[in-house]
Amino acid sequence: MKTPVSSIRNLGPAMETACARAGIDSAEMLRALGADETYSRLLKSGTRPHFIGYYVLVMALQNRPWNDCKGREKEALRKRFDKIKAESFDKGLSDLETALDAIGVVERR
Repeated sequence: MKTPVSSIRNLGPAMETACARAGIDSAEMLRALGADETYSRLLKSGTRPHFIGYYVLVMALQNRPWNDCKGREKEALRKRFDKIKAESFDKGLSDLETALDAIGVVERR
């Protein structure tokens, strides 16, 4: 039996919908993939990158409050987020497309 993604602390219906769009259909699958691979798949399936969304996912998988991330831990997560974003979201865009995307002009492929 599959457990809904929204059964994980801090993750609600919006994350469940985004995960389904990325082919992640259960809490078990999300846990097996881990935060980084899950977030990469979310970005590749059209989710807009947002650092808070990433660290909420990390905290959720650790069963911690979403806002528990602070200091050096948060700085380290920001580096991981930036790497995932560069590899999964910005990939394949020209410099012009990247600049236009930053202001919301480029349509997602």
